[in-house]
Amino acid sequence: MFKKKEKSSLENTAVLHAAESGADLAAVMKKYDREANVRHFEGIPKVIVRSMLIGFALFMVYMNLFANWGEQVRRCLFLGMVILLVFTVYPRRKGVEQRVNHIPLYDWILGIAGSGSFFYYVVNFNEIIQKATRIGQVEVIVGIIGILVLTEACRRVTGIPIIVVATLFVIYAFSTGLPLRRIIYNLFYTTTGVIGVPIGVCSTFIVLFIIFGSFLEATGISNFFIQCANSIAGASSGGPAKVAVISSALCGMVSGSSVGNTVTTGSVTIPMMKKTGYPGEFAGAVEAAASTGGQIMPPIMGAAAFLMAEMCGVEYASIIQKAILPAFLYFSGIFLMVHFKAKKLKLMGIPKEELPKFSHLFKNIYLLLPLVVLVYMIIDGYTMSRSAIFATLVAIAVSMFNKENRMTVDGFFTALESGGKGTLSVAAACGMAGIIAGVVSMTGLGQIFISGIVSIAGNNLMIALILTMICCIILGMGVPTTANYIIMATTCAPILITGMNMNVIAANMFVFYFGIVADITPPVALAAYAGSAIAGANPMKTAFNATVLAIAAFIIPYVFAYNEALLFINTTPIQVIQVVITSFIGMFAISGGMMGYMFRDLNPFSRFICIACGLMSIHPSLATDIMGVSIIGFIVASQLVVNRRELKTAV
Repeated sequence: MFKKKEKSSLENTAVLHAAESGADLAAVMKKYDREANVRHFEGIPKVIVRSMLIGFALFMVYMNLFANWGEQVRRCLFLGMVILLVFTVYPRRKGVEQRVNHIPLYDWILGIAGSGSFFYYVVNFNEIIQKATRIGQVEVIVGIIGILVLTEACRRVTGIPIIVVATLFVIYAFSTGLPLRRIIYNLFYTTTGVIGVPIGVCSTFIVLFIIFGSFLEATGISNFFIQCANSIAGASSGGPAKVAVISSALCGMVSGSSVGNTVTTGSVTIPMMKKTGYPGEFAGAVEAAASTGGQIMPPIMGAAAFLMAEMCGVEYASIIQKAILPAFLYFSGIFLMVHFKAKKLKLMGIPKEELPKFSHLFKNIYLLLPLVVLVYMIIDGYTMSRSAIFATLVAIAVSMFNKENRMTVDGFFTALESGGKGTLSVAAACGMAGIIAGVVSMTGLGQIFISGIVSIAGNNLMIALILTMICCIILGMGVPTTANYIIMATTCAPILITGMNMNVIAANMFVFYFGIVADITPPVALAAYAGSAIAGANPMKTAFNATVLAIAAFIIPYVFAYNEALLFINTTPIQVIQVVITSFIGMFAISGGMMGYMFRDLNPFSRFICIACGLMSIHPSLATDIMGVSIIGFIVASQLVVNRRELKTAV
């Protein structure tokens, strides 16, 4: 944002403490985010691999804007190129020092065999379609190779958890007595399996938005967000923690990774939080909880918003509109907790002279123009593909006004390369999620899930919601955001929609929230572990702290499950205002109860009352709202009175 000689001491201090923490950020990313674990190329091989990724990104732009091919052809071309690139870029396992410019022979074989399986489908598309379920032995073998190689590709870029889940589903399909030919046909050759809706959305909307995100990052917008957050909240009590919450919410709008967001903003905010006086496990937890919340922050929502629009059969603009209030309450909850924690520990903020002035930052507000153009075009009725392309062009244009981040020819190709590489993990995960969706569709497993939950819950929505929540957290552990949502929407959302007559969007949003919090919920809390590595803190303590800070994510879904006004569904402005006010008051009380402080220390009994009354205020009932708000008001008033008396006594 500023010239090097004009950098604030805040930035210099943050960089210094990041170094002193001993946390190698690249190593943290490689340990907790498989997407960062790539092969190292130099010289001509580097140029070739880079050209492949750039060519892939450009081909996706061409395919979405100009090509007029059938869906199966488009999706198979997309996956074929993805598999070839995965085996080119990603090694067999992470954490091992890789030889420069080395791709083992078995990776060449796997890459060619896997991509060749999908390209075979493209070349013989008409013949295979005519055969339908009567596919021959060759098609069965091709399908098996394609699925197995895709599984290995997904393991490399996302890890084991989603592979285990998909394998269990496939084993179930065989246990039902379905013949191999039928299973392969449904999973590989139809649009209900690997090349189903997830890959369809990924090859059209998601890939273009990932490319857009790469160009947006190149404009320096992340640094702009962090500096804005510093300017707004840095000087207040416990300022760095509040900066972490605000900057992670803003950066999360364009980030698709909880771990990536944690490391990016956490490299600055976590050392500053520790310097202010926050314990290491709390500092790491704040960043992890806020960064994970970035996945529920409109307009991108970790790319899940596009899939949700497709799954729910509504416009994308409708999804981001309905996600605004829940996201606001989530970040309000974390913000209040770090505020109460700072007050309890009597922590100070950052000296104002070390903070950037908002007047200096305001001149760079043009960096928001690509996001404004994106949202405006989508709301105005343009297709998401064209909106993403136009917003990308605007991002390139605005970069020209900033000397430090001006888009050069090399920068242009670097952004394309980054976009192409960023697509690989999402695409592989979407392919595996398609297998899960295919098994559910082919075997009727979804109806079995519904019948099982409904038989246990009866007509009790709360029991059904709790059981669904548990399923989502377990199935979502260690699974990337996009694939996470697909699994939840396929297996868990129908339980609420069909079994409990819940609104389609509310049900999908419910399972999405609980799938996401798996990133900070022990034992597989990757975002929290990444935060603990930067903070030099105990990973499990950090994860438990993050879970407490993200308590809003465990409460808000129940709010809109019972009161759809929070999602602007079947409601009036008065009802929306009421639910927002009472929910915010409830989060205020719960945050105070969790931290043991409001305007002064709370004793154990008062903490319990605050949490209970907070839940009452959030519950969508006029009686509970009045009772909860009244008691909270009494507690607040009594604390203020005691504070005033003590102040008079001290004087």
